[in-house]
Amino acid sequence: MCVNYRPPTPEQFNGRIGAFSELPRDWHWPEETWKDYVAPILRAAPGMRAQAALASYGMTPRRHIPPGVKPFDTMNARAESLGERRSFSPFWRRLQLCAVPMQHFYEPCYESGRAVRHAIGMADDAPFWVAGLWREWQEADGSIATAFTQITINADTHPLMRRMHKPGDEKRTLVVLPEDEVRSWLACDDLQVARSFLRHYPTELMKDWAAPKAATARVPQPQSPPLPVNGELF
Repeated sequence: MCVNYRPPTPEQFNGRIGAFSELPRDWHWPEETWKDYVAPILRAAPGMRAQAALASYGMTPRRHIPPGVKPFDTMNARAESLGERRSFSPFWRRLQLCAVPMQHFYEPCYESGRAVRHAIGMADDAPFWVAGLWREWQEADGSIATAFTQITINADTHPLMRRMHKPGDEKRTLVVLPEDEVRSWLACDDLQVARSFLRHYPTELMKDWAAPKAATARVPQPQSPPLPVNGELF
């Protein structure tokens, strides 16, 4: 499953992607997103208008895993168990939905006989959105931080995504949201309607390519304050 992706740059956001058309000057994020790194998202919930925020990748940041508890990952939430896993179910039931903007995400491809890092993006190179969940955490200093996860579905029948991952492993893919459905996803107030968005994105609108090896992971960046909301963001 996806544990690394490249978000749009601030320059790509400005004037191009509605909710992020104007960014605070102190908002910065790494070129690539890894566990516990901050990245931009759009978040919403019933009765709450969509907001832009910087959020930590992984529903349960490492700093919130209690001492003595074996570390676990929450960067991806399986659609099949959203209502069951303790890390995700309360926020799924409350429809705390988010849309995660990306340029592309990375997966291992073994077609050459060894793992080759591939990037997966849109055929026209446009930024796109991935379905996710979000929650808030109270930090040691009393501040409130946001964290998020991406939703994945089985990809055994997806012509592109079934090529990824180790032979014999289950094939998974992120839920890519069509541009014209992002607003509706964030506005969902019914779980069954929300589930209807968890489907494959058309293969012909996607592409993959061999990507350079990831750079050494950097230290996660500090949280920045959420963007003030001034009316609708779309």
